[in-house]
Amino acid sequence: MLRYLPFLLVLALWIYAFVDCLNTPEEEVRHLPKVVWVIVILLFGEVLVGPVAWLLTGKVRHAPADGSAPSRWHRDGAARWVAPDDNPEFLRSLERDDPKNDG
Repeated sequence: MLRYLPFLLVLALWIYAFVDCLNTPEEEVRHLPKVVWVIVILLFGEVLVGPVAWLLTGKVRHAPADGSAPSRWHRDGAARWVAPDDNPEFLRSLERDDPKNDG
């Protein structure tokens, strides 16, 4: 059974990239027309070049919709670690969540 695992993983990646390419709107496809990406994925899928190229460069990736992207303060600031007492967003959240401020 284990000898089939690499083949199944390649096949799964191939199918995923193909379906992802087909479901991607034309305006979100980068570098090549969508039809060319489909052909590249199908022709070079067995050696993983096509699917990996599509997943890395072929599609515009968006930030997660659940808000897990870095806060505005962290995006605009320098890329360094910030202590919680130096983070204005964290301090504001403490003031909002403080039960003594309810009344």
